[in-house]
Amino acid sequence: QVQLVESGGGLVQAGGSLRLSCAASGRVFSMLAMGWFRQAPGKEREFVAAISRSGGNSNYVESVKGRFTISRDNAKNTVYLQMNSLKPEDTAVYYCAATTTRDRTVVAGTMKEYDYWAQGTQVTVSS
Repeated sequence: QVQLVESGGGLVQAGGSLRLSCAASGRVFSMLAMGWFRQAPGKEREFVAAISRSGGNSNYVESVKGRFTISRDNAKNTVYLQMNSLKPEDTAVYYCAATTTRDRTVVAGTMKEYDYWAQGTQVTVSS
């Protein structure tokens, strides 16, 4: 079993930055591919970014490319989502997710690929 604990959400003005963190326990972190998803009010949960076990590969939804960066520190069992140039449309509950993969280079980009989920953290961007 994997436990995921998020931190770093909050309220920020448009154009500002936030960094989300997600600490994992219960499994060797380097065995986990990690991802971030978000869900805005009245909308379905959507993929935001994902990173492979090795950290060498990542993927982003088009709307955040160039603004968000996913990274991981396997020594700290933590994955991060650095969010810059935030827009009001980035307002959502953000969820960290984890899954085990055999291949260190695989990036998991869909919800169904993930087995473990954090509780979610609110990000609100004011205009």
